Formats: sequence, structure tokens, C-alpha cells
Amino acid sequence: MKSILRLLTAMLPLCMICLSCSDDEPFSTVGPDDYPHILSPMFPDRQNGELPVIAAISRDANFKMTLTVTPADYTDVVWYIDGDKAAEGDSIDIGLPAGLYTMKVVATTVKGKSTSREGLIRVNPLDGDPWSAEKGYERFVAPGTVAVLYGDNLERVRSVRIGNGTPSPAAYSTEGGTPHLTYTVPTDVEDGTHRVFLTDTDGEEFGANTVTVSKTALVTSGAGRARAEAEWTLTGINLDKIASLKVGDTEIRQFTHQTSDTIRMMFPALAEGEYTLTGTTKDGGKVRFCQGKSVVEQMPLSVTTELVIWSGHHYVSWGLADGDPNKTFNLIDKDVFATVKAGTVMAIHYSTNPEDTYHQLQPTTAWWTALPGADKADVDGTGVYEFTLTRDVLGMIMEQDGFIVTGHGIYIDSVVLK
Repeated sequence: MKSILRLLTAMLPLCMICLSCSDDEPFSTVGPDDYPHILSPMFPDRQNGELPVIAAISRDANFKMTLTVTPADYTDVVWYIDGDKAAEGDSIDIGLPAGLYTMKVVATTVKGKSTSREGLIRVNPLDGDPWSAEKGYERFVAPGTVAVLYGDNLERVRSVRIGNGTPSPAAYSTEGGTPHLTYTVPTDVEDGTHRVFLTDTDGEEFGANTVTVSKTALVTSGAGRARAEAEWTLTGINLDKIASLKVGDTEIRQFTHQTSDTIRMMFPALAEGEYTLTGTTKDGGKVRFCQGKSVVEQMPLSVTTELVIWSGHHYVSWGLADGDPNKTFNLIDKDVFATVKAGTVMAIHYSTNPEDTYHQLQPTTAWWTALPGADKADVDGTGVYEFTLTRDVLGMIMEQDGFIVTGHGIYIDSVVLK
């Protein structure tokens, strides 16, 4: 009995400690010198370098989230959306127009120690809303030029606004089989990435993601790969402002064709390998290049003996309506395959659209017949899909009206034969 009493007496202070802890705020007993931690919610890891989607909501619902941080009594929380401060405190509750947003939350202690989490917020339009989705590089625009937006319910739109600028009148058309708007980019809009807003005939405004404005030369496609001693074509905006390009130590000043959106030249006789591509504009500025989702002034360039038969940035979704040019990738003429030797490997360079919930790719004939050895693949990020053009595959392509790529949520960036 005495032993039991001594044991109970020894446990009493421990019980009192436990009771006192349960009455405190969670994690409030950690000191101000401790490193901050975001305990919940858990954020998914990046996939192939891309931020994860942490919330998918409709535009009539608010984005809401509450953090649990430690040390709670000594930590301030700030929320950023697209780089702008959106809220302070442990919680956020905010309405957003339709579009894809980058969210970052930063927890900082009174001693200046910080930690952060990042993710994407996908805000979906409602049925019937005017909405614009990215198809290619049409989201890179130059001030004072006519630009285009593709999407749904665009016949209701009367004007397009970039950032906080003045709305521009919009013209709706279905020419080419795809509903789209044309509008003039204001001359006073600043360089950078800006939100786009569509205003309908009733004066209601709808989100439509972003455009990137550039006053200088910006190469959007063709700059990542070139074939030695062959014609090289680059496309983009303001390309008539380019004075020269430099591949490693070799400078190119002679162009066979140069307009605002296209520039062509004979690529120099360089050895296969990896180089850095830079450029200079006529006013002494630097040429810029699209590298994935980023804009850079130094572009990695692969020089190869492989044959690039197509280069660009073409969106593909088999969920689009028949007749929509982005339902498939069908931009390589059938006659190209008439001279291809059996055993040649086709390499399809792709990237994915983070707004889409899944990403698949499958090469087929123009009749949507699966090609032997070219199975449907789940893809993510950027990558290369390769398969061999056997005699049977080439025969099917010629007999069934050509070659296409089907899939969903992908961009075809180049097609190479090797």
C-alpha cells in the first residue's frame, strides 16, 4: 500500500503538467528563438519542377486556407498571390476571378527567421462565362500590335483589359474554325506579366489568366535546337529589332528573312553539342528568349545533325470540338514521311499545361489509329516521347492520310527525326 501511495504521489506533478499543457494554445510554448514551422496543411511536392495545384475552386467561391504554425506566439504570417500581398494572419479568405494563380505564404518569427510554402490556385469559370485558354504563344504580346485570345463564350465580350490599363475594344471571329477575339495591345502598357480581364456587353468583368508584354525582341520558339549548316527559323515578337545573334563565340548577322514575327538564317557549321544563345537588338539591348514558362537572355541551344521537322508550341486536347485546330497536332504534311527511312526514331518534345487535371500523349494516324510501338502515355512537366518509325508505321501513315498527335493538356514544342 505504501508503495502505491508513493507512486501516486510521484505521478501527481506530471498529471498537473499535462493538464496545464492542454489548456494552452497549441505550440505556444515554443520560444522566440526557435525556427518557424508550418505544421498544416501539408503542401504537395513539386512535380518536374512545377508547382502543385493546392486548390481548385469555382470563381463564385472564395479561396480559404488556415495555417498552423509554430512558435505560434512569435510568428507572423503573410500571404502573397502573384507576388502581391493578399492577406496577413493565420488565415486567408479571398475571392479571385477565373484563372491560375501562384500563391506563397511566408511565416516569419520576431527574430527574422522564415519559412514558406508555394502552390497554384486554379479558379474555374462558371458555365456560360466568357473564358480564354492559352493555345500557344499568343499570350506573348507587343505594345501597339493586334493580339488574339482563344476561348469559350467570347461572342459576349466587348473589351479586353490588360492589368490596370485602359480597356481595348474586342472583335469576335470564328475565322479559321476557332472562336477568338482580336484586340490592340495599348502602347503604354509596361513590360512584364499582367492579368487579363474580359468585359461583356452587360459590363460584367471576367478573369482570363495573363499575358506577357515585351517591347524588345522576344523569341518564342525555335531557339532551343538547331541543325548545323541548315536553314534555321525563329518566331516571336519584335524580331525585326534583332541586329545579331550569337551561338557560343560565333556571331550571326546575315538573315535571309526578317519580319516582326519571323527570322530565318543559315545556321553556321558548328560541331554537335550544347551552346549558349544570346542576341543584340538594333538599339543595343538584349534579345530575350522563352524557356519553358520563363523569359531569359541566355538560352541553352543544342546543335545537332538531327532533322527538326517542326518547331513551335501547339496545344492539344482531344476534349475540344471537332474542327478545332487544337483538338490534335496535325501540322506535319504527309509527304514528309515519303522519304523517311524505316528505323528512324521520332522524338516528340512536349510540355504540359498546369491548368489541365491530367496530361496524356499518343501518336496516331490521321484516322486516329494507334501506331505500333507508340502507346498512350501519361506525361508531366517537359520531356521527350520517342518511338521508331518502322516500315509498318510508315505504311500506315501514308495509307491513313498522315500523322497526328492526340492527347490532353499538352503542348507539342518540336518534332525531331534521328
